[in-house]
Amino acid sequence: MGIGKVTEQLDWNGKKVTVAGLGVSGIPAARVLHGRGALVTVVNDGDDERSRAQAAELEAEGITVRLGDGATLPSGTELIVTTPGWRPDKPLFTAAAEAGVEIWGDVELAWRLRRPGAAPWLAVTGTNGKTTTVRMLASILEAAGLRTAAVGNIGVSLLDAVLGEQQYDVLAVELSSYQLHWAPSVRVHSGAVLNLAPDHLDWHGSMEAYAADKGRIYEGNQVACVYNVADKATEDLVREADVEEGCRAIGFTLGTPGPSELGVVEGILVDRAFVENRQKNAQELAEVSDVQPPAPHNIANALAAAALARAFGVDAKAVRDGLKAFRPDPHRIELVEEVQGIAYVDDSKATNTHAAEASLAAYDPIVWIAGGLAKGATFDELVQKSAKRLRGAVLIGADRALIREALARHAPEVPVVDLDRTDTGAMSEAVREATRLAHAGDTVLLAPACASMDMFTNYNKRGEAFADAVRALAATGDA
Repeated sequence: MGIGKVTEQLDWNGKKVTVAGLGVSGIPAARVLHGRGALVTVVNDGDDERSRAQAAELEAEGITVRLGDGATLPSGTELIVTTPGWRPDKPLFTAAAEAGVEIWGDVELAWRLRRPGAAPWLAVTGTNGKTTTVRMLASILEAAGLRTAAVGNIGVSLLDAVLGEQQYDVLAVELSSYQLHWAPSVRVHSGAVLNLAPDHLDWHGSMEAYAADKGRIYEGNQVACVYNVADKATEDLVREADVEEGCRAIGFTLGTPGPSELGVVEGILVDRAFVENRQKNAQELAEVSDVQPPAPHNIANALAAAALARAFGVDAKAVRDGLKAFRPDPHRIELVEEVQGIAYVDDSKATNTHAAEASLAAYDPIVWIAGGLAKGATFDELVQKSAKRLRGAVLIGADRALIREALARHAPEVPVVDLDRTDTGAMSEAVREATRLAHAGDTVLLAPACASMDMFTNYNKRGEAFADAVRALAATGDA
């Protein structure tokens, strides 16, 4: 079990640092840097009531805050630390590039602030499945008796993890493409790219740029670059990465694994990568039934988590115990109720077509509840692949017409209910209409393939509305 390399400690005293953006990562970064003696200025586009309250707290601590102008580079800036959401084409960053000022994200800052002997990172990225895989990985590491935490986009913040009093043996780190874009020196023990599909292209500018940022997770890997055998683009990123000598490419597959792969054989998750004589031998890790829910894409998540854990030296028993103990977060292919033979499944987290495709592949027949904000997505390929599984579809949200048109082109025989309403009762009506279309043995599946903000605060609220509607249905027995 290796120890992550620690970069040279920096002298922050008197260093002029601009923090771009208030919020969940900007405020802690400003406080940490100020506490180390840096001269911190926080710039923020917004100037609303919440921003003013946050600014007042920071200014009381001696931190300068400039609201309503996130475009101008403060005089004398030597470094910018940005929150992940700020796009690379922001005028502030253009000005920084012209002035030769380096830009770090919150992940890069955490990496640079690690103490000597810091815990190594096992890192996960991908278009879908990151949070589940990282939490599975943390569960496996805990089952192995290791001090760990799920960090990054979830759980403990990275800054807290590297600077807090808690000592860790290893960290399970979720990294988004935004975070990786601004993390030039991060070098993890082992990293995984779960999958690649078009997403956040407005932020990155192109699919090529998006993939390149995801691929940064492999740079400098020490032990293993874990990729998805079914997604060639992830393997291509491994081939392009500059890794440490001896680092291996490790694939995961839902099929029978070859040497240096983890896969599935007759309902068993097996390892042919971290065993002696992998040409002939395999190690049983767990049963498919140990993974909940045992949907195909969730089995893939489990294999990726197992690969990273095995790269860190975790034994097979801990993999099994960790997977058995793990339960997914709400709104991720979660069975809400079964009412009169119809299963109601909440996958509100399926906010893009790639995630919805994986969800739709797990059930048959399906009455599909879909729609919301498409974020520039198209739905023809999704509908083509899923058409044979559909009993019916109920469409909600601002961009539902795009899905309706794709259904008309590729699944004209599937009955469609188009709900032209966005009030709080819309989800209840969607569930009632889906129930009307469903037969005993069917699954009513909320897998929107769209973002939620046209109707709901976030995907959690959308999922809660679905679950509440289903439970109300169950209580009345109207299914």
